[in-house]
Amino acid sequence: MTNYVALLRGVNLVGRSGLKMADLKALAEELGLKSVRTYIASGNLLFASGKPEEKLRLMLERSLQKHMGKQVRVMLRTAEEMTAVVRANPFQKAPGKNVQAFFMNDAPPKDLLSTVRNKADDERIAAGKREVFVAYGEKGIGRSRLKIPAAEAGTARNMNTVAKLAELAREL
Repeated sequence: MTNYVALLRGVNLVGRSGLKMADLKALAEELGLKSVRTYIASGNLLFASGKPEEKLRLMLERSLQKHMGKQVRVMLRTAEEMTAVVRANPFQKAPGKNVQAFFMNDAPPKDLLSTVRNKADDERIAAGKREVFVAYGEKGIGRSRLKIPAAEAGTARNMNTVAKLAELAREL
């Protein structure tokens, strides 16, 4: 059995993209996933399974599409990979709430930095294994105009959340 974290893209509490975390947990249990739990209501699912990652990702995406009536992209990481993301954060000195890890299913492109648009002088960007790290400046993420085309299909979590998810995944 491997412990996983599933990070859902574009899931909110209410509105058209609304998904109750109790429903997400139930969907995962219906798929036969073990030790299922959610963390904060932003599309974070923790579970254990012996199935391969790609099969799990596709199972979750199909189940979510059926339940929600729209495509929901899922990024999966093992507990070890989540811990590695925490360690790989190149902006360790910045407050965790100001650093976002954009999770993707593939590695960032080699030309990542040349494709970025609207970067403020105090925003910093770095590529990870299957992540893009962004340290937001004084304006914070809420007022940033930064566009990262390579990360648009992924989903972001701040490093405080990433660290907590890594801890929870190890404890499953």
